[in-house]
Amino acid sequence: MKPVVRHIARISGLAVFCMYMVVTIAASSVQRSSRTCTGLDIVITDSSENCFVTGNDIRQFIAREYGKYEGVCLDSINLVKIENIIDGRSAVRKCEAYVTGDGKLNLRVSQRKPVIRFQKNDGGFYADEDGFLFPLQRNYTSLVPIIDGNIPLKANSGYKGKVEDEKELKWLKKMMSLVDYMNGSVWKRNIVQISIDRDGDIIMVPREGKEKFIFGQPDRIKEKFELMELYYTSVLPEKGEDYYSTVNVKYENQLICRK
Repeated sequence: MKPVVRHIARISGLAVFCMYMVVTIAASSVQRSSRTCTGLDIVITDSSENCFVTGNDIRQFIAREYGKYEGVCLDSINLVKIENIIDGRSAVRKCEAYVTGDGKLNLRVSQRKPVIRFQKNDGGFYADEDGFLFPLQRNYTSLVPIIDGNIPLKANSGYKGKVEDEKELKWLKKMMSLVDYMNGSVWKRNIVQISIDRDGDIIMVPREGKEKFIFGQPDRIKEKFELMELYYTSVLPEKGEDYYSTVNVKYENQLICRK
């Protein structure tokens, strides 16, 4: 076949293919516009980790704030509005809404993953792995470390969003690093209470013994836990249980024990 003829054949084949695609897409669009919604399928991707929202909750949110969708033409369903409704729930990280060939409206929902619970006099709130704060939920409590006392965050129990103040954000990030370190060590099980005193020092209460550890600010984390370990391996065996009431590890390279 001559080059010119091959070139014409190629162009003709491409044109036929393009026409086929246009016709197929148009037919699909017409078919979809006449298809109605047959129901709602919901997938909560991380339901095994947290249960802040359930499929039933989401159905109620849609029914109350969006309205009828079943029996409605698929092209008439406002997917963006539905996503915004679900994204507006404080414990929801992201919602994706889409329709499928079987006529179903599908929602794929992921929840926020809290790492710390802060408890203040006016209530409490969570901080997730991104430092996003959101309120406690009535129907589910996540088992994460609880920090109470004089928490230096202006957020109240109803707050939802990022921490705006730079000083507060710096403190929050350090506290998240502290909790992350504890979660990867024996201290996760051995420390049962974390409080912030009026001077801003972190006070830790162990599972056993009457000692309280004065940790200070959330810095030099590894070093301070090493001092706490030194107390258990060197001081406690010599002095015995309940001999000291406080163990101060806030100062660099110092272990200060008081009765």
